[in-house]
Amino acid sequence: MCAAGRRWGRRQRALLWAVLLAAWEAAWGQLRYSVPEEMPKGSFVGDVAKDLGLQLPALGDRGVRVVSEGRTQYFTVHGKTGHLVTAERIDREQLCENVQQCVLRCELIVEGEMQVYGIQVEIMDINDNAPSFQEAGTELKIIETTAPGSRVPLTDAHDPDLGRNSLQSYELSGDEHFSLAVQAGPGGDQRPELVLAKALDREEAAFHELVLRAMDGGDPARTGTARIRVTVLDANDNAPVFSQAEYTVRVPEDVPVGSVLVTVTATDADEGLYGEIKYLFKKITEKSSQTFQLDSDTGTITLLRSLDFEEGDSYKLEVQAHDGGGLFATTKVVVTVTDVNDNVPEISVRSALTEISEDAPSGTVVALLHVRDRDSGANGEVRCSLDGGAPFRLQKSLEDYYRVVTAGELDREQVSEYNVTVRAADGGRPALQSSAVLALRVLDVNDNAPVFAEERYSARLAENNAAGALVLTVRATDADWGQNARVRYRLAEGRVRGAPLSSYVSVQAETGALYALRSLDYEQLRELQLWVRAEDGGAPALGSNVSVRLEVLDENDNAPQVLYPPAAAALGSGAAWSGVELAPRRSEAGALVAKVVAVDADAGQNAWLSYELAKATEPGLFRVGLHSGEVRTARSPLARDAARHSLVVLVRDHGRPALSATATLSVVLAESVAELLAELGSAADEAAAPGEPAASLTRWLVLAVAAVSCLFVAFLLLLLALRLRRCHRRQLLPPDGGALRGVPVSHFVGIDGVRAFLQSYSHDVSLTADSRKSQLRLSAAACCDTLPARPPPDEPAPLLGDEDPAGALPADSASLPGVSLT
Repeated sequence: MCAAGRRWGRRQRALLWAVLLAAWEAAWGQLRYSVPEEMPKGSFVGDVAKDLGLQLPALGDRGVRVVSEGRTQYFTVHGKTGHLVTAERIDREQLCENVQQCVLRCELIVEGEMQVYGIQVEIMDINDNAPSFQEAGTELKIIETTAPGSRVPLTDAHDPDLGRNSLQSYELSGDEHFSLAVQAGPGGDQRPELVLAKALDREEAAFHELVLRAMDGGDPARTGTARIRVTVLDANDNAPVFSQAEYTVRVPEDVPVGSVLVTVTATDADEGLYGEIKYLFKKITEKSSQTFQLDSDTGTITLLRSLDFEEGDSYKLEVQAHDGGGLFATTKVVVTVTDVNDNVPEISVRSALTEISEDAPSGTVVALLHVRDRDSGANGEVRCSLDGGAPFRLQKSLEDYYRVVTAGELDREQVSEYNVTVRAADGGRPALQSSAVLALRVLDVNDNAPVFAEERYSARLAENNAAGALVLTVRATDADWGQNARVRYRLAEGRVRGAPLSSYVSVQAETGALYALRSLDYEQLRELQLWVRAEDGGAPALGSNVSVRLEVLDENDNAPQVLYPPAAAALGSGAAWSGVELAPRRSEAGALVAKVVAVDADAGQNAWLSYELAKATEPGLFRVGLHSGEVRTARSPLARDAARHSLVVLVRDHGRPALSATATLSVVLAESVAELLAELGSAADEAAAPGEPAASLTRWLVLAVAAVSCLFVAFLLLLLALRLRRCHRRQLLPPDGGALRGVPVSHFVGIDGVRAFLQSYSHDVSLTADSRKSQLRLSAAACCDTLPARPPPDEPAPLLGDEDPAGALPADSASLPGVSLT
């Protein structure tokens, strides 16, 4: 019981140490487990999820897998439990034939995190192989004169297991003439020898049958047997002798098949049959028997198949030389294979991204690579590099693992795809190289706002356009891709003349076409300033604005408007007397009679006006200024010319087509007031409505003349009183310089309530492109008499003396610009 307790305690301590070792190695990214060989598929090896601190629900999402060198994958991770389990049945003797400690290495790759963890699994030996002899039966020949105690080497057994499970002992049975002795070899192996215990007698027994049994130390033990037939021969004096006790040869691994590696030579001093020597392999593995061939007659060893340093760097062979009398000798042949740089570096992509966001931070892992070279020494030293020009670099990871990480910022708009070339070169001479290409597509991030094709847009649109007319098309492009590059347009908020901007224009969201929603009028709206915004489809959306200037072009849609003389329809019942101008019969050619004033609401050429005389009672008597509209006498009036003249002036603009308006003027030629009144009365009679008595009109005319006469007499009395006062003041005070010429009484004539200021006038007209801002000023400062007063005396006496004329004249006298008859 005490012994059992001690064994249990040792197992507990060993388990504790194993757990502590696994925890320490897990902290450094290394895990180490052990599992017996020949375990069925799916057997538990270790809890990697727990040892590495991985959460079970995230294992499936992260893409955890196990990779190892070679074509066969012996381990895998259970997705639900996170356990490392066997994926195949493992035979330690097949994997590690000549290795004392069999360790399989694999890597656990977490693709979601681009992490790699090394795992070492030691394959523990079990007693699954029995000792075996190369040949089930062996025939020995011994001369009957051989002295007792002589020893003959026997073929030893082979057990691929390790430790106590390997070969432990031999037993011999079958005959009292022989016994068994076991010698320890240089490598600790056991070599059985047949010892002659009793002298032989061929006449007594020509053959002896023996059984050699080999046993291992397993529980239960396994055994293997070989039958030995000993033939007793007549006397043979000499045994073969090799020229060397051990043959050593070094050959490169690329030596051609069929090459002679070495020739063993043995000699025998006997003659005849006893001197004939045959060579054979005594102890050889199955692999060596498939690699080497021994010529039994010459002792030449040739190569049957290509050598591979990576599969085996040394072979140990035992060759026996037998003579015809049954005697033999043994020698060893050691073939050492030297490495040749015959393997190119191997690049394995354990995990790699195919897409990466352009805003990925520097240092993001793109791929996980495993690089190895099966050669040894300098031939197996690998250097990795990346082709230049790409924003990536290599990072050394676990053992032969490298990480490809970003070395800077990515910009999909400049480079949308990368083909990253990884190159690996060994240290051989010449060096061997290999490469692998990683295809990586850069995913778009909404980091670019739309950009308009022009800094600002402008367009011209003729007024009176149709509703829905296309004005222009704005275009913006976005350097991003997909939804992030989809551009939509809209109008910025604004108001025009108190109305929303959207009631004037609209923009098509997909195409950027700008349409006019209503007919525009140049006279109301000259230009339209607005902003168009372009936004992409990213989240959040990015946008930019552009200024659009819409200029409304004028069309000739407004006819000239006559300001003077006023239209007859606007003057009521006295319209027949509208536009009556008075001119003296003694007027010189070129004397100003009247001026037609007109404006045009259009602009530019459409508002340029020209005047022409369309119709006249007496052609050739009057003319009209082409651009000024001034009506002047073309010649001096004659006595035979009629007193009343009717002039029709045509006002035309310069649009296409041109629009026009007409103004009608009545001009009366008179020498005196009586003649003027007579003509006006005659005109009034003619203008009276049909059936109205002429006496009524005459009566009103007489009343008007009487009223004007009274006013004229009152004015003369006022002037006389003022003159007398002035004379009285001259007597008291010295006279001041300056005088104001009087205004003749004949300048004022009143008929039927109509006031005529018979003083001609000049017009100051200021026209601009905006007809609404045109100005017409009637100035009284630069006037000349249409009907001049009687010639003044050479030295006329002033009416008001030296008084200030501004104080003497009526306040409203300066505001009378011309003649108006209504």
